[in-house]
Amino acid sequence: QVQLVESGGGLVQAGGSLRLSCAASGSIFSMDAMGWFRQAPGKEREGVSCIRERNGDTRHADFVKGRFTISRDNSKKMFYLEMTNLKPEDTAMYYCAVTPCGDSWPNYLLPTAWGRGTQVTVSS
Repeated sequence: QVQLVESGGGLVQAGGSLRLSCAASGSIFSMDAMGWFRQAPGKEREGVSCIRERNGDTRHADFVKGRFTISRDNSKKMFYLEMTNLKPEDTAMYYCAVTPCGDSWPNYLLPTAWGRGTQVTVSS
């Protein structure tokens, strides 16, 4: 079992930036792909972005549109999502996860581990 803990969420005005962090512990390996999901009230959980271990390939949702950057530091078992030009529609609970990052992306039913989430609220 892997433990994931997110941090870095908060309240920000539209156009602002936030950097989310995910600290991993337990039985996790650097080869595992990692990803971020989000869920707003009354909506389905949706994939935001993920990153593969082998070559660093990333996948992202269309709504990201170059605004978000995913990265990882395997030596520290840390995983990040840097968000810029935030919009009110980005308001959601953001979750990090151990997840496939291939053809199956995005699918919130596939992750093998989840963090508890960190709230991102973007005001207009």
